[in-house]
Amino acid sequence: MDRNAAKTAGAGHAGRLRRRGSLFVCEGGRKAAGLKFGSASRLHNNVNSPAPAAPRPRMRIIDGYIRRTVIATTLTVLVVLLAIFSFFSFIDELEDLGKGNYGLPQVISVVLLRLPGLAYQLLPIAALLGSLIGLGGMMERNEIAVVRAAGVARERIVWSVLKGGLVVVALAVLVGEFLFPPAESQARALRSLTANERSVSSSEHGFWARDGQAYINIREILPGERFRDLRILEFDQDKRLLKATRAEEAEIKGGRWELHDVGQTDFSGANPVSQRLATATWDSLLDPDLVGLVAIDPDTLSSLDLWRYVRFVESNGQRADRWRHALWVKLGYPLAAAVMVYLAVPLVLGASRSVSAGRRILLGALIGLGFHVMNETSRQLGLVIGAPPLLSALGPTLLLFGVAAVLNRRTR
Repeated sequence: MDRNAAKTAGAGHAGRLRRRGSLFVCEGGRKAAGLKFGSASRLHNNVNSPAPAAPRPRMRIIDGYIRRTVIATTLTVLVVLLAIFSFFSFIDELEDLGKGNYGLPQVISVVLLRLPGLAYQLLPIAALLGSLIGLGGMMERNEIAVVRAAGVARERIVWSVLKGGLVVVALAVLVGEFLFPPAESQARALRSLTANERSVSSSEHGFWARDGQAYINIREILPGERFRDLRILEFDQDKRLLKATRAEEAEIKGGRWELHDVGQTDFSGANPVSQRLATATWDSLLDPDLVGLVAIDPDTLSSLDLWRYVRFVESNGQRADRWRHALWVKLGYPLAAAVMVYLAVPLVLGASRSVSAGRRILLGALIGLGFHVMNETSRQLGLVIGAPPLLSALGPTLLLFGVAAVLNRRTR
């Protein structure tokens, strides 16, 4: 009798095993999440069969666990990708080390300032890899099987995963709208130190550039190397003002500055002399490559700024395809991150638990690389053939969403 009681007590003690870091606790060897199960084989065979719905308080725990898993693995993958790509960016910047005032501190600063833009571009791939790794780990630990057996429908699991994806989307919007544009602007301004005796900077009064003893202030930059409200201040070696020029508009043609509606005041004589010119040519050593550092790159603007430029360009009777396309691309990155999370669900739930983490990472990397190539190809091809910006910018993302929807439907 004592021997039987000891066996019973030992079995009960062994059944009360608790897995640290895991969601579910097994009490008495037969209870999990408050439900009774039979053998392990019966549990696995009935994973896809209907079960009673889980109580709402338990669903909040499951939602939180899945959401935290997706977010944590996505951020971990993003940090790893940022470290890899930043290293290559650092190596690339070292090629210009020593040019002008461009030293090692400036190289490090440029690489760090470009991290927000790099993170924004890598978020869709990080979302896919992070979701594959996080959900794959839950599959290997049989946590998904326990969730299903506890009465949680597959659609409810998908929604729990997408909740984590919504946090990733919010992060993408935050980085793309508020961190990426100003950081990239500062990186481009700092990068201009590679031009000897020439530098550019930006402030609330527009963009400033120095060319020898001349200082140029550009209040508004337009598409196609065109500028509005431009001021040129020329000084002598003693820092005395020689000439002040203001042009309503300017453009670069053949590497030369062509000014329109020009007002000019010459201070070199005893008395200032002013004149008005319809057009004038300014021979400057400020090359187009340096001007490109301050020229507007639509990919580095926020969605609001892009929308304003689209309206401005169209109000002047010009085509705004490039700017409108950049606007849809900007809006498409957060959507692509959500689609990647959605795609990860059937890739994990539809596969065997024996699939290794390495195979999941390889699959995610191939899909992410293919999506990036397809996205860039569609983008450039759309600009060349004049395709609708909405179609060329969001086409690959919508196509991937269709594939994910079909796979989710087949793996029910």
